[in-house]
Amino acid sequence: MTEDFAKMFAAMMEQGQKMANAFMPGMENIDAKAFEKFFPPMPKELLEMWFGKTFNPEGLDARTRFLVTIAALTVLGPVGEPQLRMAIKNGLSAGATKREVAEVIWQMSMFGGVPAMQKALEIAQSVFAETPEEKDA
Repeated sequence: MTEDFAKMFAAMMEQGQKMANAFMPGMENIDAKAFEKFFPPMPKELLEMWFGKTFNPEGLDARTRFLVTIAALTVLGPVGEPQLRMAIKNGLSAGATKREVAEVIWQMSMFGGVPAMQKALEIAQSVFAETPEEKDA
């Protein structure tokens, strides 16, 4: 690896870490090297693909990205329950309102069906119950 490439890659990784932190505040302490024990060739490439090349600071804000993620996970149905719960929590932290989250889930009834929407609303209600009231706007 040349020195210029190493600098460019380090800058991409730094940008990726900043983007990851914006999407999920708890990720600032994530050590990408720790993933190498499980997936030796993947962590750098995945971070580069997901955050270095795909996402950019000028693109969608974290709130919008979480609302889109909530929509996709709603359509997937119960298989994505843990991820949906996390996306709702992080979406609220990123500035989405409870009403916006509920509206996105309702909208997905057309694509994922009423049972998937009902399950997602149940999950959202349980997350809302754990969330301070100031996020209710």
